Amino acid sequence: QVQLVESGGGLVQAGGSLRLSCAASRSIFNFDVIDWYRQAPGKQRVLVAAITRSLTDYTEAVEDRFTFSKDNAKNTVYLQMHSLKLEDTAVYYCHGRLGGNDYWGQGTQVTVSS
Repeated sequence: QVQLVESGGGLVQAGGSLRLSCAASRSIFNFDVIDWYRQAPGKQRVLVAAITRSLTDYTEAVEDRFTFSKDNAKNTVYLQMHSLKLEDTAVYYCHGRLGGNDYWGQGTQVTVSS
């Protein structure tokens, strides 16, 4: 069973920074893709950033503010978030696809205050 565990969420003022972590129970090198999604209250879950073996991609809303990185040795991926805005408030989920199966973390709350 593959597990993804997020951490690092919290309350931050607008303009501040947070770093989210997602620790996998398997080697992240083997994942076909690992993504960060977010779900704001009353809205659908949307893709924020994705990393594959060859590239990293961001949704336009976070481009130039968020950075997705990974540490293969620690089986952990990170989402560094800068210049946070009120509209970044959401539950952030880590997702991974491995062997044709999808795995989700439990989510971590990010709240940006004015």
